[in-house]
Amino acid sequence: MLTATNPFNGEKIAEYPSLSDAEMNQHIDAARAAYPAWRKTSFAERARILQAVADELRQRKAHLAELMAMEMGKPVKEGGPEVEKAAVCAEFYAANAERFLQSDVLESDASNSYVRYQPLGTLLGILPWNAPLWLAFRYLAPALMAGNTCVLKHDPNVPASAHAIAEAFTAAGAPENIMVNLPVTTPQVEAAIRHPAIAAVSFTGSAVAGAKVAATAGSEIKPCVMELGGSDPCIVLADADLSTAADIAVLSRIINAGQSCIAAKRILVEKSVYSEFTVMVEERLAKLKLGDPRLPETDVGPIARDDLRQNLHRQVADSIAKGASCLLGGELPAGEGYFYPPTLLADVHPDMPAFCEETFGPVMALTPVADINEALTLANQTEYGLGAAIWTAQVDKAEQWAGEIESGQVAINGIVKTDPRLPSGGIKRSGFGRELGPHGIKEFVNAKQVWIK
Repeated sequence: MLTATNPFNGEKIAEYPSLSDAEMNQHIDAARAAYPAWRKTSFAERARILQAVADELRQRKAHLAELMAMEMGKPVKEGGPEVEKAAVCAEFYAANAERFLQSDVLESDASNSYVRYQPLGTLLGILPWNAPLWLAFRYLAPALMAGNTCVLKHDPNVPASAHAIAEAFTAAGAPENIMVNLPVTTPQVEAAIRHPAIAAVSFTGSAVAGAKVAATAGSEIKPCVMELGGSDPCIVLADADLSTAADIAVLSRIINAGQSCIAAKRILVEKSVYSEFTVMVEERLAKLKLGDPRLPETDVGPIARDDLRQNLHRQVADSIAKGASCLLGGELPAGEGYFYPPTLLADVHPDMPAFCEETFGPVMALTPVADINEALTLANQTEYGLGAAIWTAQVDKAEQWAGEIESGQVAINGIVKTDPRLPSGGIKRSGFGRELGPHGIKEFVNAKQVWIK
């Protein structure tokens, strides 16, 4: 059984039957059976289906936001925009997939030679709970528009959200089984990856779980994309627009109660403005309202699970024990629910958990730096390499500094975010491969060379 628990009060919402091994194989086989017809469908017809799915998402926006609030604690004022972002992703690939996948003509000793991009077959997407709609569609939209069929193995925490995604495809009139929901338990995932019908795997989640998925896919010689954890640095220099930098740093850290791999987690601030900037972010964090994610006035909902909350508190407590100053929060709230308050840790050093581990919650860690050179050194002093931000008035120099940061993306004077138009992904233990943009749709296609004499 898959059990959905409300993190607001710790109560069980419902239990959902998980598939047996035989049923799981049948579901995967159904997606494989749908592939030959779907791959022959025109780009225009695929686009029509994806647009219809986007329309269904918008019609169901309030319901989907409510489901996310109930199953994983996302405030509804964030859930609605997430649904909209998923719909936009479907529309983006509906409009651009054919252009992205046009054949590339390359000169050679042939009369004509080119590379054409063709689908691989049936894909397996293994997804986490923290953005149930968005993470599903950044996998589904490009893969389906490329002509693949998709199996969706969502996180056991969000079974109703996964079912609702499948319902949207049915209501949109999508061909049967081009997208198949796979409600299975975690121990069944290895067998799903090894199923002969699965051609490739897309995984979003922790580095520990990603290593296991990548090892299994590799042993089957199946390509995969890994979007894993992050400990993103945010560099704030003395000449930056400090007020705006504080606004965006707090927003980045607090979205989804801080449960985001691309959140600003390590804030590296030039010493001459360190005290001023510390006051700015403390004031902003202190104003945030912790509460019921179903209420529109709530800024920060609960952590998705209590074990995640306990680990976050361990990281905070250990960092304080090693000398970090806790200026705000840092204590487990009394009462029901898996809440953790917005927490501000100052004077955080590289040997503290808040610096050297990924913190998945509303915990901001501030570290003073002498200059940009020390900032870049500390920014790269992590096993992760997902995103990073630089705040400065020296935009030209910032572009050079961005080249020195070991990460998959860098935002200069802005928030690190995912955007359907731009590729996203990491290096080091943050994974490999890219999602989104023109790069993402080419991860799961066969780049076939054709040579003609």
